[in-house]
Amino acid sequence: MIRKTTVKQGILEGLPAADPRITSYKGIPFAKPPVGDLRFHAPVPADPWEGTFKAWNFSAIPVQPTPYYDPDDLYCREWSVDKDIAISEDCLTLNVWTPAVTYKEKLPVYVWIYGGGWQTGFTAEMEFDGERIARRGIVVVTMNYRLNMFGFLCHPEITAENPDAPANFGLLDQRLAMQWVKDNIAAFGGDPENITIGGQSAGGGSVLHQIAHGTEGLFSRALVDSGMIIDDNMGIFKPKTLKEAEQAGVEFFNFCGIKNLKDARTRSTEFFREKWAEFGGWAKSVSIWLPIQDDKFVNGDFYTLLKAGKFKPVPIIAGQTTDEFRVPVPGTDETVGVVKESIKKYIAALEQLGDSTDTWMYEFDVPIPGWDNAGKFHSVDLWFWFETLAKCWRPFTGVHYDISRQMCNYLCNFIKTGNPNGIDYEDNRLPEWNTFSTAKPDKMVFDVKSHQEKD
Repeated sequence: MIRKTTVKQGILEGLPAADPRITSYKGIPFAKPPVGDLRFHAPVPADPWEGTFKAWNFSAIPVQPTPYYDPDDLYCREWSVDKDIAISEDCLTLNVWTPAVTYKEKLPVYVWIYGGGWQTGFTAEMEFDGERIARRGIVVVTMNYRLNMFGFLCHPEITAENPDAPANFGLLDQRLAMQWVKDNIAAFGGDPENITIGGQSAGGGSVLHQIAHGTEGLFSRALVDSGMIIDDNMGIFKPKTLKEAEQAGVEFFNFCGIKNLKDARTRSTEFFREKWAEFGGWAKSVSIWLPIQDDKFVNGDFYTLLKAGKFKPVPIIAGQTTDEFRVPVPGTDETVGVVKESIKKYIAALEQLGDSTDTWMYEFDVPIPGWDNAGKFHSVDLWFWFETLAKCWRPFTGVHYDISRQMCNYLCNFIKTGNPNGIDYEDNRLPEWNTFSTAKPDKMVFDVKSHQEKD
């Protein structure tokens, strides 16, 4: 087992995971702490360290509301449960789970980006434990990135200081982490030429931004879980312009009594957390501190750039849970899933471009137990993709574990080969999952008895 390894910054020491055949490395810095003059600045690669870095524990989580702030909130009950977890701007770290025995194995790599509306989220959440995926011969990486105002605030002074990277620091954090993986993953027995990225919700939206910016050899395929939303009426993933975002930053500085950028960099983290809440909290933050069109990293919304042929698509698995993001169908009593309709628009645009890049569509329709009768709510499928149901409070039974094992097997086949079909790790052939097209709208429905059907 690779318990010690050397990356470009120095020597790392990991620990056995619950399964000692897996080694976990946690809290590895991939960027300098974004504090002082690096607050509201693009990430800078981490410095080398002396001696051995003991990568034994998760780092502090990005600045956000304290987890478990409301015991009646679904997501606080589900996984944002540790109200005592450390929160810090010094959070730009990643974690690695590897099953490799030697450095020469060249195992496929999966890089995960969490969601949370670009306002909350962190890698230490229980559902993101990479061990079960790693057991299938995959090196798993999860990354922290800056959120809310710390990841997406803009201001004319910020632009003037660094015009080549004036915005979208959270997305740039992700990109730097991906470059770190490309440069260092061989030290964990991973193959830098076989990397898949994945994300859910805002993490899925982040994946779309990364694809639209260009793969640049950093990844070959992607999972977009509950993140492909193309809906002109909702306006989601329609980035604000840099000027619009700068004005919002000016308004926030004025609200806080901040004189200028230098002054902003002297204020405490807690000062900003308090002002964030006074300014409008989540409801306002989620409408202004998001990826914006800076014409540097983000050149427009994903769908518009796709139709204009501005980037090369990659093979994608995309889908949703049945109860999330549903909107009324005009003139009827029915509703439709926005993600599902967005995937259809995406496929139609690919076909119009004459692009045959494969897309596999799914719908998660598994009955979810629990006293709260939460249904197939947004994000519940994360327990299943990572096969981490045993960490959840919900009374999952054998059938749920069977479905989770199947979903994880499909995902791992995709990570390894670019196609979810094949055998599971017990050498049983998985039910066939066809690609989706306008002519053959086949989707996989994950249910008590998973099956393929026409949409």
